[in-house]
Amino acid sequence: MLKTRIIPTLLYRDFTLVKGLQFDSQRVVGSPVQAVQVYNLRNVDELVFFDVRATLDDRRPDFKLIDEIADHCFMPLCVGGGIRSVDDIRGLLAVGADKVVLNTVAVEEPDVVRLGSERFGVQCIVVAIDTKRDGHGEPTVWTASGTHDTGLDPVVWAKELEVLGAGEIIIQSVDHDGVMAGYDTETIRRVVEAVTIPVIASGGAGEFSDMYDVITAAGASAVAAASLFHFTEKTPMEAKQYLASRGILTRI
Repeated sequence: MLKTRIIPTLLYRDFTLVKGLQFDSQRVVGSPVQAVQVYNLRNVDELVFFDVRATLDDRRPDFKLIDEIADHCFMPLCVGGGIRSVDDIRGLLAVGADKVVLNTVAVEEPDVVRLGSERFGVQCIVVAIDTKRDGHGEPTVWTASGTHDTGLDPVVWAKELEVLGAGEIIIQSVDHDGVMAGYDTETIRRVVEAVTIPVIASGGAGEFSDMYDVITAAGASAVAAASLFHFTEKTPMEAKQYLASRGILTRI
């Protein structure tokens, strides 16, 4: 049985790290290289780095920055933001990213998912599905950093992504982001039940018990968190120890 991964998330905007509240990324939390060095010492399973303005600003990824971060990162590094083509995927892998996260481009140009998977391997291609609930309480897929409603059903979209060649899916709830009141367990469970690839839960962790709940109730293969690690004294290792004490396999 695979061990559950604990994945800190770093959000980058305007030369610094930030943390959002429902995707409104205003709170400054420090330097990306310094954060990576801290997480090296804390022996985390994986790190996700998002440039939250790249797509909105119509920018390609900052390959020089990722190269610098990768030089200091001694854990698997997953990078997203601004990816528009297979060439961008190639460029990020070339400077040290282990995986890439596609989002807006996956909706607008689904062939990028397929070609990326075929050329670089399914293990490199992660797709983030950002969800927000509509006026009827139903989740839909949003792109462009949570500013554009595609109207897509996240479960249907997740199935299509698996066929296209996505190796993993990150489910990110815009509504739950930064609130620290728990993940959108219902949507995550529905996606987990619809696909066979790993699903990473993101958006809403405020306590280690939230991680336990989304793993046991929804079947998440991994849990990502940002505010929990940026704004409290809690650490990824403590999260793994907590989960292990409740019968969840983790890498300690």
